[in-house]
Amino acid sequence: MTGFPRYAIYFAAGADSALSRFGAELLGYDAHTGNEQSFPDEALRAAADWHDITADPRRYGFHATLKAPMALEPGSTEADLVAACATFAGKARPIPSIRPTVDSISGFIAVIPAEPVDTLQQLAADCVCDFDGFRRALTAEDRVRRKPEKLSERQRDYLDRWGYPYAMEEFRFHMTLTGRLDSERRRPILEMLRARFAALGLDTLTIDRIALFKQDDAKARFRIIGEWALTR
Repeated sequence: MTGFPRYAIYFAAGADSALSRFGAELLGYDAHTGNEQSFPDEALRAAADWHDITADPRRYGFHATLKAPMALEPGSTEADLVAACATFAGKARPIPSIRPTVDSISGFIAVIPAEPVDTLQQLAADCVCDFDGFRRALTAEDRVRRKPEKLSERQRDYLDRWGYPYAMEEFRFHMTLTGRLDSERRRPILEMLRARFAALGLDTLTIDRIALFKQDDAKARFRIIGEWALTR
């Protein structure tokens, strides 16, 4: 069984931002505060089982993965990881900006970039590399849980090298809003989510921070325990 606690390096919008409120309301959970949120009426009208549709992303909070959840390598501490996050954020780098849109990705619905952004791919790759020394190696059980037989050869290589198959060239920025849905169910839900997102008027999203999320045990939701602005 995977060790706990687990930690992840994610992008999460600021606690007071319209995007953060948008995600927390739809998922029914705010990872900044650890509090549950009431679902919007529009979501419940679009799907009476909205609670179930959002069950998986609710566990993680509204975020985009940069370094996937990991247990810490023996000898590493939470304080060490916090210090490493501050050091990472303090290094000057190009700050990515995307044109965000709501669309389907691998059967689920998420906020994604309308087109690829090289600086965002580089930021994610830097996170994967820079924080990998903290990651406890996958157990055989962990690897089986990832269903390597369904992955491409490169994804299996990344699973073994980085503990996560969707790194480097396989990385796709996404802030998940639902679990996987068949195309018939997905269509009206996608329309509703696009309308709610359009109301934010968010034409550009700057990926200007990292957040450290923590999951205490297998039944716990991830919550934010630290966040740092990136340095230009």
